[in-house]
Amino acid sequence: MRIPIANPDFSAFVQRAKDSAADGIFVFIPGGSQPAALAKALVERGMDPNKTKIMGQGELTEESALKAMGDSALGIITAYHYDHTHDSAENRRFVTTYNAEFQRNPDLFSVGGYDGMHVIYEALKDTGGKTDGDSLINAAKGMKWESPRGPVSIDPDTRDIINTVYIRRVEKLNGQIRNVEIAKFENVKDPIKAHMK
Repeated sequence: MRIPIANPDFSAFVQRAKDSAADGIFVFIPGGSQPAALAKALVERGMDPNKTKIMGQGELTEESALKAMGDSALGIITAYHYDHTHDSAENRRFVTTYNAEFQRNPDLFSVGGYDGMHVIYEALKDTGGKTDGDSLINAAKGMKWESPRGPVSIDPDTRDIINTVYIRRVEKLNGQIRNVEIAKFENVKDPIKAHMK
């Protein structure tokens, strides 16, 4: 089912999915306020991940959406490249520092900005401060570093990011509902560009 891009109410769409009695549904939704609105509809319409497997990309179970869904989120499966609960020393430092500065957990936008600034900083170091496009692009090609999200690099051919995609299941740990990594796919490149070669 297609939904309007800026949709404040998902009840009709969730009801249609529930009425279909499908074994599973995959949800693709943009970040921001929509995951929490969808979460509200999932709860109100009684979508049970134990009866209908609910899967999606990471925005579906962002922190605000999990708060809106409560225990109804348990069992939802998502694939994503970052969550503030990722277990690594680099991420623990990032989350602690980010929380001290902004009094909230970092999200996909936070880690994206952090990594983007890392690339700019390292590229400027490599170019000796030269800021022309060709110098910066060449400096970024093939760059590798340890991000809060895990190991990442810049594909020297496409200049896209290569990173790990984590498969997560929503579980309750120590009384908290959170994404728990259950599998991972390392060194994921843009599949469309790889297919076009």
